[in-house]
Amino acid sequence: MNLKRGASRRRGPGLEDAILDAAWDVLIEHGYHGFTYEAVAARAGTSRPVLYRRWPRRDDLLLATLTRFWRPITVPDTGSLRDDAIGFLRNANADRAPTITLLTVQLADYFRGAGTSFGELRDTLLPPGRASAFETIVAHAVERGELPDVPRSSRVVNLPFDLVRHDMLTTMRAVPDESIVEIVDEVWLPLLGVT
Repeated sequence: MNLKRGASRRRGPGLEDAILDAAWDVLIEHGYHGFTYEAVAARAGTSRPVLYRRWPRRDDLLLATLTRFWRPITVPDTGSLRDDAIGFLRNANADRAPTITLLTVQLADYFRGAGTSFGELRDTLLPPGRASAFETIVAHAVERGELPDVPRSSRVVNLPFDLVRHDMLTTMRAVPDESIVEIVDEVWLPLLGVT
C-alpha cells in the first residue's frame, strides 16, 4: 500500500502566525475593503472556519493583525531631555512614517464604517496603563532635575509626537529632520519653560 504523506498540519502559534502574516499582506495589498475572511484564508492556506474560531468578527482579526505588526518605538534615554525628544521623533519617523501613511489609506473604509479615527485605533493598540513615550521622556527629565516636578497637561507633554504624526498624515511621507528639530527646539521646549 502506497500512502502519500501530506505536509503536517499547522497548529497553535505556528498557524496563528501564518494567518496574521497573510492578513497583513492582504490588508496592505487590498485595504480594508479587500480584507475578507476568504482572502486571508486563501493567502494563509487554511479555511474560513479556522479564522472564525479564533476571530469571530472581521474587526477582531484586523485588531489582532495590527497588534502583531504595530511595534513599540524605542524611547532613548540619553541623559538629555532635548536629545531624548529628538531621538524618539527620529525613531518614530523612521519606523512609523511608512506604516501610518499606508494604513491611513488602507483603513479609510474601516474608519468610515466604524465611525472611528486613527487616534482611537492607536489608543486601542497601546497596552492599557502604559505611559506614552513623551510622558516617559518628561518623567526621566524630572528625575534628572532638568524639569521641575509640576503638573503638565497631556496635550503639552505629547505635542511633539502629535505634530510629527500630523505632518506624516498631511504630507503622506516622512518628516524632514529639520522639522523634527524645530518642533522640539522652537515649540515644545519653550512650552515646557526650557530655555
